[in-house]
Amino acid sequence: MMSAMNAFLGAGPLARRTSLSVPIAHGEHVIVVGGGAPVVVQSMTNTDTADAIGTAIQIKQLAQAGSELVRITVDKPEAAAAVPYIRDQLDKMGIHVPLVGDFHYNGHTLLNDYPDCARALSKYRINPGNVGQGAKRDTQFAQMIEVAARHDKPVRIGVNWGSLDQALLARMMDQNAARAQPWSAQVVMYEALVTSAIENAVRAEEVGLGRDRIILSCKVSGVQDLIAVYRELARRCDYPLHLGLTEAGMGSKGIVASTAALAVLLQEGIGDTIRISLTPEPGGDRSREVIVGQEILQTMGLRKFTPMVIACPGCGRTTSTTFQELADNIQTYLRDQMPEWKKTYPGVEAMNVAVMGCIVNGPGESKHANIGISLPGTGESPAAPVFVDGQKTVTLRGERIVEQFQAIVQDYVHSHYGQPGQAAVAIEPSR
Repeated sequence: MMSAMNAFLGAGPLARRTSLSVPIAHGEHVIVVGGGAPVVVQSMTNTDTADAIGTAIQIKQLAQAGSELVRITVDKPEAAAAVPYIRDQLDKMGIHVPLVGDFHYNGHTLLNDYPDCARALSKYRINPGNVGQGAKRDTQFAQMIEVAARHDKPVRIGVNWGSLDQALLARMMDQNAARAQPWSAQVVMYEALVTSAIENAVRAEEVGLGRDRIILSCKVSGVQDLIAVYRELARRCDYPLHLGLTEAGMGSKGIVASTAALAVLLQEGIGDTIRISLTPEPGGDRSREVIVGQEILQTMGLRKFTPMVIACPGCGRTTSTTFQELADNIQTYLRDQMPEWKKTYPGVEAMNVAVMGCIVNGPGESKHANIGISLPGTGESPAAPVFVDGQKTVTLRGERIVEQFQAIVQDYVHSHYGQPGQAAVAIEPSR
């Protein structure tokens, strides 16, 4: 019995891996990555950065969805020239999210030729496998790091197995061939990724970038590959680590793969910032990757972003779709309110709401939530008891249950999270 109790007491994520603290700032707005700070959620635009207005609009959407850092592609002179204008437009809209510039083959040229771009960005992402070949590689990598050091910008050194430094990989394959018991090709690839990240971080320090300005990532597409690489990377350095599959995929596959990989690492205390690289459906909402990242962290108990809705899956007792519609309505309503609620109702993101479909588990689950409603199942009495902090407060009936329950949620938010003397916010029924 005592061993079982000890196991229960030890439940939950392991202690966070110790890492350096890297501040990423835009003016007075600072996001800290590593050093025990909460795991940061970030995203990336898929607009042509040269389209400054379109890019600024998408950045605003991502930031309002909860992206704490937003990365943009800087791949050509027109994109670099647009970056200061994008930053200015965001500031005018009151969107102060730090911007990360994504550089590859010509980053050294763009950063030197467009100093306003270099200054407007809050962080650079450099892929050491895509900065040049042979002797040019070290020179061009150093040029980019020198710009970062000059402007005091942090850098993510992002190694990717699809663009790994071929000279390094060839060197490691030669070393492996000389072993008495050679490693598998897979293990050599893992080692090359980790070695590339750490060696380039050391090189960046030698050029003049501070250790507290470096974040590392080793992106791969496979779940087990990602877990293996990051465990070793975490063991061999104390730089903050950016987690994410390099191409997670579309829809449920991308969500499941990202969750499977990141949950294991986060549970082990590995990871300081995450991005869920979902392939959007044509015309799909780019901010979905932000929501998935938030939900991974919140369901694991690592952070709180928005009130969570608990809802039953439905069964033969719940042939009506009423509880599904109510759960969807309330979940959408809560997320839509969060940009304003975060300012006016501190702590509201920890609230739990239950929407249940019948009397089997409905009342019990509703009592465990801050606010819960147990809708009638098939053939049950057309009444929906509402529970507030475990106590039944009212029974709803009729066709306006959605609006009535939403009003109860709003009243609870105001009474439990509002400041003394604060007026209640008017309720707009969802449609």
